[in-house]
Amino acid sequence: MKTLKKSGLSKEEIIQAYREVLRGRRLDERLWQLTRIGKTSFNISGQGAEVAQVAMAMAFEHEKDYFLPYYRDMTACLVWGMTSKDILLGSFGKEDDPSSHGRMMPNHYGSKEHNIVAFSSTVSTQMVLATGVAYSAQLEKSDFVTLTTTGEGSANQGEVQEAMNFAGVKKLPLIFVIENNEYAISVPIEEQYAGENMSSRAVGYGFEGVTVDGNDFTEVYLTFKKAVEDARKGLGPKLIELKVSRLTSHSADDDHNVYRSKEEIEEMKKHDPLDEMQKQLIAEKYLTQEELDKMDEEVRDEINKATDEAEAMPDPVASSLLDEVYAK
Repeated sequence: MKTLKKSGLSKEEIIQAYREVLRGRRLDERLWQLTRIGKTSFNISGQGAEVAQVAMAMAFEHEKDYFLPYYRDMTACLVWGMTSKDILLGSFGKEDDPSSHGRMMPNHYGSKEHNIVAFSSTVSTQMVLATGVAYSAQLEKSDFVTLTTTGEGSANQGEVQEAMNFAGVKKLPLIFVIENNEYAISVPIEEQYAGENMSSRAVGYGFEGVTVDGNDFTEVYLTFKKAVEDARKGLGPKLIELKVSRLTSHSADDDHNVYRSKEEIEEMKKHDPLDEMQKQLIAEKYLTQEELDKMDEEVRDEINKATDEAEAMPDPVASSLLDEVYAK
């Protein structure tokens, strides 16, 4: 694993990156709690991918670039500008939810204010939309870059191949990401695809693909930094496969203990990327254990406050059901 110093980021930026990783984990844990006590209906977790998502998102210019995420990308959306309260408003289905005003399932992230384009429940359709967003940059001679993500199971959908083919032909400023956690709900990778790495598919569409260890913050950040620079220069798209873990079941409606062995789950949790980043921060003298504990307390307080505020917000009213659905 590369040292954090090799990322080229300042000490303050490294510490902020860890805070985002921690915030993503603690907020995800809160969303699980809310489903279990019946206050919300659903959650799809990104636990195990937070380090990769923070490093990825930090490589972009959030005021200018566009993000078309998938349902596990809550932590990346936080880095892009959404708040803990924004996420919780969506989970509670409140009227002020920036993603859909409480009209979509939870984990369907979107924010016009932050250039995050909302997506449908049909997996990987965001990839085709992303080619349109990226094509507009090319047509308008703008230098913004588009990022779009999906999981390795969803990456086998036909829309993904169409999107990559079009992006390769047009040399679009578009970065495709496959967050490979090795399970498509309950289907392991050996039953999903035959190749060694999914990144190798990029060659067939005329651009580069790379596979990166999602637990290595510096490696992920530098890979995306280079990809963004190249895209902004007009050098075309890139496919980045992030090897990450899925520490939880597929969703709140699933139990991975049915199809994963106890030994596999325990071994995976031994290498929790949050714990690994904490060890790295201490070893490289960015933070002490006392400072890490204090930050954890601050983040928990933030999420407690955001939870209370979001839960107290008004629900949508029936008369507004078709608002924002049809153009006036």
